[in-house]
Amino acid sequence: MRTALSTLLALGCAVGAAIGQAVGAGQAGRRALLPPEREIALARSAAPPEISDSATIYVLSENSWEIAVKGSNGVACHVNRSWVASLEPHCFDVEAAATILPMELRRTELLHQGRSLAEANRDIAEGLASGRFRLPRRLAMSYMMSSAQQLIGDDGQAAGNWRPHIMIFFPYLTAAELGLGTNQDPRAAILVDPGKPTANVMVIVRDFVEPRSTTTP
Repeated sequence: MRTALSTLLALGCAVGAAIGQAVGAGQAGRRALLPPEREIALARSAAPPEISDSATIYVLSENSWEIAVKGSNGVACHVNRSWVASLEPHCFDVEAAATILPMELRRTELLHQGRSLAEANRDIAEGLASGRFRLPRRLAMSYMMSSAQQLIGDDGQAAGNWRPHIMIFFPYLTAAELGLGTNQDPRAAILVDPGKPTANVMVIVRDFVEPRSTTTP
């Protein structure tokens, strides 16, 4: 809820009070494994049903991610754990599922296996250089709208479900290109991972999506 894989600037809080997401956050260690039915339901709750009901769903296993449900609309969802204690339901549109999601899955997989964040980031950088991963060829979007998300702040403290939001990815976008100063004012824009391949603009939305009992399509 990049699921990334990120620093979130909370509305109504001082700039710099950050919420950790998949990209740019995390620590090595075993992540909790959830019952598949619960994980599928949480993953789908990242986006409205018309988006997530036909999505491909990834679940975390002992050592890697596995496809639990093969979808039909090109969207992909999972419950990321960029921190050991976090649960981050996250859905990706077709372009983001082909580009941002594989990097996010790989980062968390390596952290889950005990590799350091520096090692994980280096692996992704090498993957981009070799063509194992690629950047979006158009604007790509993801959803983090679940009422059940459990985010962790950059200080390592629990931040709860914070706010429902979507993320629009624009690789290497900087604050200066948006006319923002060094200290971002969340009333203007929320830029996550500025200057990085996973740079994105976060947009707060009004309503959470509630997890539902799951039945695989």
